[in-house]
Formats: sequence, C-alpha cells, structure tokens
Amino acid sequence: MTARSVEQHAQHVAELLATLHERPAEEIPLGEALGRALAADVHSPVDLPLFRNSQMDGYAVDAASVASVPALLPVLGVIAAGPAGATTHTPGTAYRIMTGAPIPDGADAVVPVEDTEATDGQVRIERSRTAGEFVRERGSDVREGTLLLPAGSVLAARHIAVLAAVGLQRVPVRPRPRVAVITTGAELVDAGTALHAGQIYDSNGIALASSARANGAEVVSITRSGDDPAEFRTLLAEATTTADLVLTSGGVSMGDFEVVKETLTPLGAQFGHVAMQPGGPQGTAVVDGTPVLNFPGNPVSTLVSFEVFARPEIRRAAGLPPTESEELPLAAAVTSIPGKRQFLRARRTDAGVELVSGPGSHLVAAMAWADVLLDVPADVTALDAGQLVKVIPL
Repeated sequence: MTARSVEQHAQHVAELLATLHERPAEEIPLGEALGRALAADVHSPVDLPLFRNSQMDGYAVDAASVASVPALLPVLGVIAAGPAGATTHTPGTAYRIMTGAPIPDGADAVVPVEDTEATDGQVRIERSRTAGEFVRERGSDVREGTLLLPAGSVLAARHIAVLAAVGLQRVPVRPRPRVAVITTGAELVDAGTALHAGQIYDSNGIALASSARANGAEVVSITRSGDDPAEFRTLLAEATTTADLVLTSGGVSMGDFEVVKETLTPLGAQFGHVAMQPGGPQGTAVVDGTPVLNFPGNPVSTLVSFEVFARPEIRRAAGLPPTESEELPLAAAVTSIPGKRQFLRARRTDAGVELVSGPGSHLVAAMAWADVLLDVPADVTALDAGQLVKVIPL
C-alpha cells in the first residue's frame, strides 16, 4: 500500500477533528481564565478611572488659589483612598489627600507633598500648579463601551488585570478540548516500580498528556492497557464518554500483539504508513462519535506524531495561535534518506541549527536536548552547511 504523505495525513486528521472546533463558548471565572482564548469581544462596562482621583500624596486645591506662591491655605481635612462621602472644596482652602483618593468637587489640582510645608492647621504651598495637574479624570484611561480586548485574545496577566479593573467576574472563552490518553504495551510499568526483565517505564502517557495541556487541552484521563483487546476496549469506552479526542500510543505496527490495530480495525479504523521518520505507522478512528488518533509507541515517534498532527488541531480548537515554523541556517551538513520526510531533533546555536542525535525513534533523551525539529522534505537527501532550513519550534 502506498504511504500517505505528511500533508495528506495532516489533512485527514484535520477533517477527523473538525468536531473539536464546533463546541460552543463557555463563561468561566476571571481567576481561571489565564491562558484561555476569548470567544467574543470584551468592552468596558465602566469608565476608568471610575471617579476623579489624586495621582499623588499631597493637597487638593483650586489652581487659582495657588497661582501666586508662596500661598498659605487652611487645611479642612484629610481624604484617604477608600469609601468616602462627597466632599466640596471651598476656594482658598486645601484638603490633605492620598494617592487614589477622590478629588473634592471644586478642586482642580493636587500639589505634591514635597512642594509643601505643613504648619498647625495650615499648609504652605511653595509651587504653583495649573488646573488638571496630578488629577486623574474619570474615563481618562478607558471610556465605558471601549473595546478592551478582541475575540481571540489569549489572556495573559496584563489582560486579566484590566478585566478585573473594570469589574468583570466572568469572561467568555473558547472551550478547551478534552483529551484522554491511553498507552499500550504489556512491557510498560509506572515510574517508581521495580523493573523486571523486559519491562520499561511508561513515558508516553505523561508525555502526551503534558503535550496536550501545554497546547490548550484539558486532560481528562491517562490510562494504560496491556495487550489484551478486552482491556483496551474497556479503557477506550470509558475514554470516549468523557473526551472530545482520544490519543493512543503503541499497538499500530505490523507485528503480533498490536492491540490497538486489532481492536479498532473491525470498527472501521484506518491504519497505514505515512512517509515520515520517525512516526511512520499511524492510525485514525471514530469510536462512539469521538475521534481517536493512534500513534506509534516508540517515545520519539509518539512525541513527533503529536507535534505534527495533533498539536495544530488542539491549538486551533482552544483558540491558541498556531506554532509557526522558522527558517534557520544549518550549522553543519545533513543527509537524509529519500522518500521520507524527516523530522530530526535539533537545537538553535550561534552558528545555526545543529542536530542533537541520529534519527532513531528510541532516542528520547535527545528529544529533551532539542528545541526544534528540523523538517527535511521527502525529496531532499542532502543539505549543506549554511543552507536555510525549515524548523518547527518545540
């Protein structure tokens, strides 16, 4: 059977996961919105500042009374930031005022405390001020109805700050895709477990879950199946009841004990090879209306498969911007096998991008040392040092 190209399989996956992008927006508490994408424009429901207030600690005055200095004015009281009743200013007087406190009606300037000298019940003004100085006018930052953030904005701390400042408690956001992860293989055990002959630690479960979370998904479960189809069917049935997308690793190749392939083929799943390395064996299915992506089990193959096929769709569903590829010069020449698109682990250096390992799909430590995947087209067998190459940031 002819292998699909990476582009063909990516298009197939995009069509399979179209339902992820159809979920309605949800309103969540502002305190939980960090990193989420707005589902609608947000306009300010109020003016900011909410009222005229002082920019400085000092004295609220009318500018006309301090046009000629030094000026000695009686101090009628102290206005602190916080709840306060309306205060009316009398020309020729002053109020001691704190930063953020409301300006008395009739006052139009604040004299900073460093330009004054307090005496018994009076203040000596050493420097004149014009109307408006050190006064924050209502709405001078934002007027009611102003667009604060457009739909699609991914909320960072600075966005949360302004939404809180205008009094919003909840915001409409794109829903996070709910992802379930199932790893397979009788040889897999939990970290911290004593290993017996032939056993290895399961890194794929936590790696796929972490990758999904890092790209905007909510991980609803992480489970592991041995090579028994009945066990895998049970875990899959549980996953499809809670998840919008199921990711599996292992059990998709041509050998014996391929539990994923054996279980899903009768349900109409598609399994085959994609012309890429690592990550050639791939499968897709829809089970009880839930799409399932079946990745190969070697750790690097699993992670590369996620990066190439799952990450773009999960990010799009969550409303996050796509991860854009870059072009960087090669630090040293690279060769590649013909007929397969290579995704080689590499890292940025001052001299350009350099490989950190060979192409082996078991070299998981090198994946940690890499910060990009070097994307070598299927029809390219050699790249020269200094040549610009496409890389995918990890």
